[in-house]
Amino acid sequence: MIDADRQLELQRACLRVWLVDIGRRSEGARLFERHGVTGAIVPATPDRSIPNSATYEGAAGLADALDELAAMHDAAGVRAWTVWVPEHDSEAVAVLERAGHTFDGKPAAMTLWLADLEAAEIGDLDWDRDASAPQVGRINDLAYGFEGSGFGVAIGTEPAEPPVRLYQARVDGEVACVLQTIDAAQDCGVYYVATHPRHRGRGLATRLMTAALLEARERGCDTSTLQSSPMGYPVYERLGYGSAFRLHLYERRK
Repeated sequence: MIDADRQLELQRACLRVWLVDIGRRSEGARLFERHGVTGAIVPATPDRSIPNSATYEGAAGLADALDELAAMHDAAGVRAWTVWVPEHDSEAVAVLERAGHTFDGKPAAMTLWLADLEAAEIGDLDWDRDASAPQVGRINDLAYGFEGSGFGVAIGTEPAEPPVRLYQARVDGEVACVLQTIDAAQDCGVYYVATHPRHRGRGLATRLMTAALLEARERGCDTSTLQSSPMGYPVYERLGYGSAFRLHLYERRK
């Protein structure tokens, strides 16, 4: 098991790389990088706070950056945005609550040593690394009930270059499951794992993640990190991911 301090370091590094990616994917998207804070401003999804989110290195830097970051969201017409806060960081929580942020969820910060990967049997899964960004967004919106107003428009353009990789699995020729990986040094971050509602219960996400993680291990990644919803937690746990803490989301919404 990776110790909690190392898990936090990995989580922050991977969130930072992901925010840099999403902060350039859609029309009008911008990136904020000051005082140890990295935030994406994504006006294409003004009411979805996850695409419009931020991570930080220390509570003092967050306090210094918060007014400017809020002003950038306001100027872009973004009505909901959030900050990823390790559950033990009471100082950052106090800073955010004074600024009007409220608690909005606690995804598990999960990490896996790729050497310990509990590889599922991929079998005859029809998969590849050729998914399009619009397809990844569409399946996520269908899976989470956000069709037309969720991740689809936030990640609707293709990534500029690796380390972003987009995976898909098909059932009878139809794209049924998708995910994205993004490398931060020797860590492979996993994002946008989603299965079309018609194709749930077939183990598609577990098998597609196995394929992606085996490739990550082959290209030299040592670990993999992700931030898990309750729906995804059992899938990731079966693959060998563990969690030493949760990340609390502190949202500011108009």
